[in-house]
Amino acid sequence: MDARSIADTFRASEDVAPHFEAVRGMFDRIAPTYDLLNRVLSLGLDVGWRKRAVRSLDGVVSGPLLDSCAGTLDLAKGLSARFPDRALVAADISVEMLERGRGKAPRAHVVIADATDLPFEAQTFAGVICGFGMRNVADPQKAMHEAWRVLKPGGRFVTLEFFRPLSVTSAAFHRTYASLVLPFVGALISRDRVAYRYLSDSIKGFWTRTEYEGHLKLAGFHRVRGKDLAFGAASIVIGEVSE
Repeated sequence: MDARSIADTFRASEDVAPHFEAVRGMFDRIAPTYDLLNRVLSLGLDVGWRKRAVRSLDGVVSGPLLDSCAGTLDLAKGLSARFPDRALVAADISVEMLERGRGKAPRAHVVIADATDLPFEAQTFAGVICGFGMRNVADPQKAMHEAWRVLKPGGRFVTLEFFRPLSVTSAAFHRTYASLVLPFVGALISRDRVAYRYLSDSIKGFWTRTEYEGHLKLAGFHRVRGKDLAFGAASIVIGEVSE
């Protein structure tokens, strides 16, 4: 099934909210330059961050893995290489993003899906990973509940994200990055100032890592823990489902 028919089928079966359509349209527009901008805006650090996120699933219970908010499949590529014997699903709302990244993880089953309404049975996956996507969903709490629902007992949810910082140093870095660097460089390369202004605002308006960890616990996850990367520029948060 080609990307157009996948998208048409998805639209016909979903009652999508305005936020959903706006975010999907934005990511469809910036898909051609998304990978380049990730490397430039993070000075290449995002490559190592993703590797660490993927390693966070080491030792998880047996079963398939889900890359939620998969974008151009950078995390799916890492999952495919590190866990070659596991079934792999990559899900995102943007057809263009998935099509751009399809070649990175050819064996991944690609699905057009919203993280707040995953089209999978309960207790399907051993691991769910989400990279830089939770702050863009319409309802992060609902996305957490969906991740918990589709995970098997003993399963693990890994989030790689830009959280609103707490320390003075991290706050200063984020303020400069989100207010100046991200919108300027994003607009320069992608020619889409609106999209990168939105992404800037989404970082400034999201939860702190501590707040996010608290919401994970309320969603039913246990053994919740987090790790800051590059002095808090990004963070990895892990939550598990009780066996």
